[in-house]
Amino acid sequence: MTRQTNMSSDRGSLTSKYVSILVVVSIYWVVSISMVFLNKELLSAKKINLNAPLFITLFQCSCSAVICVMAGILVKKSKKWGRYIPIKIDTVNVATLVSVLPLSIIFVSMITFNNLCLKYVGVAFYFVSRSLTTVFNVLLTYVVLGQRTSFPAILCCLVILMGFFLGVDQEGDSGSFSLIGIVYGVLASLFVSLSAIHTKKTLELVDNSVWILSLYNNINSIILLLILMVLTGEVSTVASFDKLNDVSFWLLMTLSGVFGFAIGFVTALLIQVTTPLTHNISGTAKACAQTLLAVFWYEETKTLLWWFSNFLVMSGSASYARVKQLEMARNHAFSRVREEDLEKLLSEDDHETDSKV
Repeated sequence: MTRQTNMSSDRGSLTSKYVSILVVVSIYWVVSISMVFLNKELLSAKKINLNAPLFITLFQCSCSAVICVMAGILVKKSKKWGRYIPIKIDTVNVATLVSVLPLSIIFVSMITFNNLCLKYVGVAFYFVSRSLTTVFNVLLTYVVLGQRTSFPAILCCLVILMGFFLGVDQEGDSGSFSLIGIVYGVLASLFVSLSAIHTKKTLELVDNSVWILSLYNNINSIILLLILMVLTGEVSTVASFDKLNDVSFWLLMTLSGVFGFAIGFVTALLIQVTTPLTHNISGTAKACAQTLLAVFWYEETKTLLWWFSNFLVMSGSASYARVKQLEMARNHAFSRVREEDLEKLLSEDDHETDSKV
């Protein structure tokens, strides 16, 4: 009877875990895909007609900063929220702002080039245009950290590169080719890789708090984006925009800002309830769904080779994640064996010493 009860309890907890994973993955898909379509609408829609990508990025960073501050106030007023929102903000430390600045410069470059890429390429091609992040990860790991990559992982990168160049070629054949959009996509991929490397280092400066890092990073980003807006003349573009009093425009902007904050939070939650590998596979599957949805929504016609380029990029990305996961598992198992051998050797030495005594 007890055994049956335990089995039922295990099934129940396993079912609950699967349901939690399904819910988080679903939320991640909805937030991520919605974010892309919202940004495309704000950046390229003729009915909005606002040529100010830096301003849109600035507003999204401002929303994230406001949400972090509101969360800090909520935790300060009611300690019970501290269990769910691990953030404590008393004052903004200028020294910390300066120490976070290098990451903020990378972050601003990443989201700016990301939005500029989306402005000039279609949502259907957006994933392929930004698909070189994995390739840059391998290059930067070698250049910055001096770590070599295994041959299977390099093969996966070559598959991604084949898919990328085939996709670019097919975009040209379809008449929707945008060189500047592809250049922005490549630059966005580069800065995504740089951000991943610097985020881990910068987290140590803020007690490994993602919330506090987000606050300081977004404050720096707001300052940097304001400077860029002045230098590029976007301030006058925004000032003369004819929809500044349009409620629907600001609702769309606010929604994109909330989704911009939510994507980072949900991504961290997805990795927490699953694994980085599951997150990568989920992201690849999400990109596939996003591409299909974009082709349907915008009523586009794509060639068989165009679809094959997407397949190459997605399969290469998923395979790379799997290869790295297997390598990590092997390295972990190898280190455990070495530790056990060392403990055994030390134990034998102690035994021999005792025998001699």
